[in-house]
Amino acid sequence: MTQAVPADSDKWLPYRHPMPKESPPELVVPDAIPTDERVWVPVDDNVWFRPLCLSASRGYWMNLLRVRRAGVLSRHRHPQPVHGYVLKGRWRYLEHDWVATEGAYVYEAPGETHTLVVDPDVDEMITMFQVNGAMIYVDPDGRCTGFDDVFTRIDKCRRHYAAVGLGEGYIDQFIR
Repeated sequence: MTQAVPADSDKWLPYRHPMPKESPPELVVPDAIPTDERVWVPVDDNVWFRPLCLSASRGYWMNLLRVRRAGVLSRHRHPQPVHGYVLKGRWRYLEHDWVATEGAYVYEAPGETHTLVVDPDVDEMITMFQVNGAMIYVDPDGRCTGFDDVFTRIDKCRRHYAAVGLGEGYIDQFIR
């Protein structure tokens, strides 16, 4: 049962003490889906990511993945868990019989290897992902063909933002 809290209650008072000096500042991204197209970092033809939080100290990143074409995006393995939330459109993995539709939450277990596909009738897909550790790109037999981690993502962002006029330091606001 909820009760109204009187206006003079201590519950309306903010915390009175400083935050721990070792604690990084909070991060609020007011325009998570940006209107400035330059904020989207290209990954492949018609595939971009938008960084939200790049945790260099913990080895994970949060981003929006946007796809504006159908096709196979990447086959990869995760050594750590991944969380996803579909904001727009839908996608699936070749290795599974489910489809991640708008509003769906997806948990990907450590050790999972899969191939992301956006079907031809999807105009645009946007999914928020938290990727812990790395994405290890593999061929159909599991041989490593490359990888991404928080540091390669930061480097991609620095290069892209410098090239589009936002400046390589634009990414610093998202690094924790």
